[in-house]
Amino acid sequence: MVGDDEPRSKSAGEGGILLENETQDVHKKPVSARRRRIELCRAGSVGVKRPKDPSEGGSMSSSPPDRDADDGLIGILAVGGDAPEKRKGSPRVAVHSHGAVSVIGRRRDMEDAVSVAPEFAAPSGHDFFGVYDGHGGAGVANLCRERLHVVLSEEVAAGGWPRVEGRWRDVMSASFSRLDEEVEAMARGESSDRTMGSTAVVTVVGTNRIVVANCGDSRAVLCRGGAAVPLSFDHKADRPDEIERVEAAGGRVINWEGYRVSGVLATSRSIGDYYLKPFVISKPDVTVTERTDKDEFLILASDGLWDVVSNESACRIARQCLNGRTAKMFPDAVGGSTPTEAAALLTKLAILRGSEDNISVVVVQLKRLRIKVPHS
Repeated sequence: MVGDDEPRSKSAGEGGILLENETQDVHKKPVSARRRRIELCRAGSVGVKRPKDPSEGGSMSSSPPDRDADDGLIGILAVGGDAPEKRKGSPRVAVHSHGAVSVIGRRRDMEDAVSVAPEFAAPSGHDFFGVYDGHGGAGVANLCRERLHVVLSEEVAAGGWPRVEGRWRDVMSASFSRLDEEVEAMARGESSDRTMGSTAVVTVVGTNRIVVANCGDSRAVLCRGGAAVPLSFDHKADRPDEIERVEAAGGRVINWEGYRVSGVLATSRSIGDYYLKPFVISKPDVTVTERTDKDEFLILASDGLWDVVSNESACRIARQCLNGRTAKMFPDAVGGSTPTEAAALLTKLAILRGSEDNISVVVVQLKRLRIKVPHS
């Protein structure tokens, strides 16, 4: 997580690895373990709690945790869904289907959260998705999961649906600011909340455009005709423009096991982190992208994925899953071509590449991809 003292994971040979080798690495486990992992992700909505220490007493979760001893993949949440039935008969739908996987990984605590809110501002026909990477505790990330899409729908209702990019920038900034104020109110009451915060990357997907707002170092990437198109840019503390902004506000960026605001936080923007105001701000960067017929899917993820997997690799892996090639190549391990299975593959790849963070991945499929059969 962005505020921790543990060193970052390094990418292993990112550039020169063939996709087939990457995919094979994901499926090195015995067939029974591989099938168990994918079946869990196909279940629709699954939450597996971290097992308690025997010394604590009490019972474990009613759903036993699914874990292989050497992969550290515990605490799984998997969700997925298709376009609502009431919209399938319309000429166009904003989202064909979606899936999300969020895992504790090798961390001791789960501080990530994801949000999926189809038709969040009905009857607008727009869907909302978000990934929140907490630090100092899970409270702010969980608040964002429960509240940010609600606050955004209220801001939209108050001023009318945004039609231009500038209006989207205002609406998103106002929504992030309101959440930040709610966290600030909590921090005044509890001293422990003063050091708690969360990144946030969210998208509003309509039939004509994709709006992304980002605050922190989670990321959104669009796959357009097979090419990775970044829709957000990480707010890392070593960015020259962010260093200039922090110093202009009277703060310092210190290189202590990596560049950190006040020597503490590796991201320069977040919701919360009351004790680092005004150096760390909640104002998001907002992009508005007009949709084209080549747009295939979106990936939103926390830095548990992006620290070890490039935009290009993530898009290749997800694309081969969604177009059915992975299921054809590995029928014993992958039972389909859903966004949830694509998110699961990316999560597993991040763990195999050494990610030591919580990992949350949301895959939003914008259109059905043609199934490809590999040549024998």
